[in-house]
Amino acid sequence: MDTYLRTERVTLRPFRADEADLLIELDSDPAVMRYLSGGEPTAPELIRERDLPSILAGYDRWAGAFGLFAAHENTNDAFLGWFCLRPEREGPLDVVELGYRLRRPAWGHGYATEVSSALLTKAFTELDVRVVWGATMSLNRASQHVMEKVGMTVTQTLPTPEDMLAVEGAELGGYQYEITKDQWEQRLARQR
Repeated sequence: MDTYLRTERVTLRPFRADEADLLIELDSDPAVMRYLSGGEPTAPELIRERDLPSILAGYDRWAGAFGLFAAHENTNDAFLGWFCLRPEREGPLDVVELGYRLRRPAWGHGYATEVSSALLTKAFTELDVRVVWGATMSLNRASQHVMEKVGMTVTQTLPTPEDMLAVEGAELGGYQYEITKDQWEQRLARQR
C-alpha cells in the first residue's frame, strides 16, 4: 500500500476497500464521537455504503494528493485512526482542511500534533497549498490545543451544524482555525 506520509512514529496511507471495519470500530466509541454525534456511533451500513466509498473516490478525485488517510503506528502497524488533508469537494486546491479522528488508546501521546505538523509541511512545501483550516466544537479543547500547537489560530466562530445540535456544548458553537503558507514560513523561521 502506498505511503502518503511518514513521521517518526506514524505512517499515513490510503484506506483500502476492505477496511470498513477499522472505521466502524473507530466511530463506535462514544468518547471518540462525543463532539461529532453526541456519542452516537455511525451506523456500520453508512460507513460501508457512504463513507468508505466517498473516501476511496477522493483519492481518484485529487489524484492521491489529498484525502482522508489511515494512520498506523510504525512499530507495530496498529491502527490509530485517520487524518485528512483535503479541499472542499468542488473547492480550490490551495485551501484545504486538516482533520483527525483517533482511537482512544492513541489519545495523549502527541500523535495528532506530530502528524498535523507533518501534514502542514507537506501542504505548504509539496502541494501548493495557500491556506490550511480546521474546525472544532468550542468544548473540544484537546482538538483546539493540537491546532494551536502547530501554529493555527482562530479566524472565526462557527454556528453548530444542524446535524450536531444534540452534541454537548452545541449552544456554544465552534471555531475555525487557519494557518497560511506565509504564517507557517514565518513560524518556521522563528523556530530556527
